[in-house]
Amino acid sequence: MKQKNYKRGYPVAVLVGVEQEHAAIWHIFSQVAKQQQTIPLNGERKDQKVLYSFHETIINALRPVLKEGVRSIIVASPAKTSYTQDFLSHVTAHHSWLQAGSNKATFSQITGSASMLPQVAALTKTSQFKELIQETATQETENLLEILEKRLNTADNLVLFSLQEVENLILGKQAPGKPQPEYLLLTDTYLACSRQKNRLYRLMQIAQNKKVKTRVINAESNAGKRLTQLGGIVCLAKTK
Repeated sequence: MKQKNYKRGYPVAVLVGVEQEHAAIWHIFSQVAKQQQTIPLNGERKDQKVLYSFHETIINALRPVLKEGVRSIIVASPAKTSYTQDFLSHVTAHHSWLQAGSNKATFSQITGSASMLPQVAALTKTSQFKELIQETATQETENLLEILEKRLNTADNLVLFSLQEVENLILGKQAPGKPQPEYLLLTDTYLACSRQKNRLYRLMQIAQNKKVKTRVINAESNAGKRLTQLGGIVCLAKTK
């Protein structure tokens, strides 16, 4: 059976639109934006307990996509408001785990509303948004490069470099105690130039379904150049 094209594309970032009375969370893919959920602010924004709970609910909503390996978070709010800075201050004060180590996420901010799909569509087309995506992606890929180099120099972890080996690991069922796939990394050039795109998109979709952290990386970035040296695709596995 012919595999259908993966029309969403690959994950790029998460967009959090913070408004006075709610927040909307969007998954930004290379082809489309998909809304994850809308989080209401239950009470008055000036009530610090209410605001704390609201921000914590946003963080909890972000946890699943962070576990999937998407580490670029863009926060949007209307002009002349402090909603974005209030949220980022909360992250700094209460979630140090997002600011260092393998869990590190890159937060950036943009002015504008992102509650409804037409607003998000307009926002994502702006040059500022595109520049933010590039900037956050660069910081994120630097973190991935650090992880990759550590794994390459650690005997306890497994690194696979061929598509067939990667498929065998991700598509197969691994016994407890055996290496489990953790990261699937490939360059955008490897994906674009492949004659087996349907095969790759299927692999990426199954990897994401299995909670393997899947990232498509700009081939011109430092991490992308390193991946290209390794063949363009790498799977990192570890024994739990």
